Amino acid sequence: MGNETRRRFLKTSAGAVFAATLVGSVGETLTAATRSPAALPIKKGILLSMLPANLNYGERLALAHEIGFEVLQALTEPDQGKAEELKKAADAARIRIDSVMNMDHWKYPLSSSDPAAVEKSLAGMRTSLHNAKLWGSDVVLLVPARSQKEIRKLLPLAEELKVVIAIEEVWNRFLLSPLEMAKYIDEFQNPWVKAWFDVGNVVLYGYPQDWIRTLDKRIVKVHLKDFKRNKDSYAWVNLGDGDVDWAAVREAFAAIHYTGSATVELEAGDEAYLRDVSRRVDRLLLNRS
Repeated sequence: MGNETRRRFLKTSAGAVFAATLVGSVGETLTAATRSPAALPIKKGILLSMLPANLNYGERLALAHEIGFEVLQALTEPDQGKAEELKKAADAARIRIDSVMNMDHWKYPLSSSDPAAVEKSLAGMRTSLHNAKLWGSDVVLLVPARSQKEIRKLLPLAEELKVVIAIEEVWNRFLLSPLEMAKYIDEFQNPWVKAWFDVGNVVLYGYPQDWIRTLDKRIVKVHLKDFKRNKDSYAWVNLGDGDVDWAAVREAFAAIHYTGSATVELEAGDEAYLRDVSRRVDRLLLNRS
């Protein structure tokens, strides 16, 4: 091989190596980006009742914060003294109570044919709304049933307190599709009524990712749990142990640019269990290492 031929060969080979390296590098970068999308800007929350009941409020909330939970969902608290105690504990632990789970709608459904039961349900929601105001929460969760008329009675107070009433889909033979739920929310024509979406609740009869994309900006808060369908039964299970397609759920939340909180709603447990749950949220939903 002559010198000129050798030079042309080396020049060509070097270019080919450089091009191959560049293509390989870009390819690896694109593959990595596809494999590891950016972490979602969603706040990780936990339900107060999941924390060890043998600890006082201060200890429970300090544990939640230390484990990595950023926000807390509390239950309706009719005792004003206990409500104020919880507020102080949250402030000390530097964890925000960002939502309230209304409780009386189970015992006294708004759709009841008994006016006394309906009034007790409304009273429970008013307590929840005032709890939210005290705690600095912006949302109260409500299980509705067929009760738009009664919910409308709560809207002046919700607007006064600047607290959203968030309707959650549950297994009560109501709001069985995302289109139905979207229509139900839209019929209020009121900014103080939004959707609370529960990832696990719809797995029995739908796909969470479809609900997320359909409800879109109507979603103000989220519950996280998983659901497993077995051959002859079904069960609530820990995150990642069920049938939820978490990659598809994560993509759907990214697609609608959801930036609110996602609160774990699972069985209570000890510190080791809660740390595992926290890591599962990071890995499955938030894409955090």
